[in-house]
Amino acid sequence: MQILNHYQIQQKIIRLSYEILENNLDEEVIVLAGINNNGYKFAEFLAKSLEGISQKKFVLTHIRLNPAHPLGSPITTDISNDDIQGKSIIIVDDVANTGRTIFYAFKVFMDVLPKKIEIAVLVDRKHKRFPTKVDYVGLSLATTVQEHIKADLSQFDNLTVNLN
Repeated sequence: MQILNHYQIQQKIIRLSYEILENNLDEEVIVLAGINNNGYKFAEFLAKSLEGISQKKFVLTHIRLNPAHPLGSPITTDISNDDIQGKSIIIVDDVANTGRTIFYAFKVFMDVLPKKIEIAVLVDRKHKRFPTKVDYVGLSLATTVQEHIKADLSQFDNLTVNLN
């Protein structure tokens, strides 16, 4: 069952962009750190939207981790510690389920002192088992644990979010 279509996702991206700007008025640089493929893709969409409505500098980076085994392989990012020191960072993912992936994404920022770290997701589910609080939410869903949310962000022209 499709829960968000292309137009609805575009509207959510625009709304989230304004929320991000409102909460980061004093920031000169905002780092958008997308988790894996879909989180990074969503971060790209947010960055394009933000650049269209603001003169601020937005830095896009990729966080790579294995969600099934977060301690089994290194958690890495494309950005240097110097580039995030004292900056506002927004960790971006497509769907927040238990909070585990987002929780482990923080690991790459533990060796520096950013100004603040916030979280943005397209879909937030209410099954948190890890201490993560999402700051920017496109859509919040109460689902059963057995249901699965899949965000297909592979092509912006065919953006869909499905509930199975």
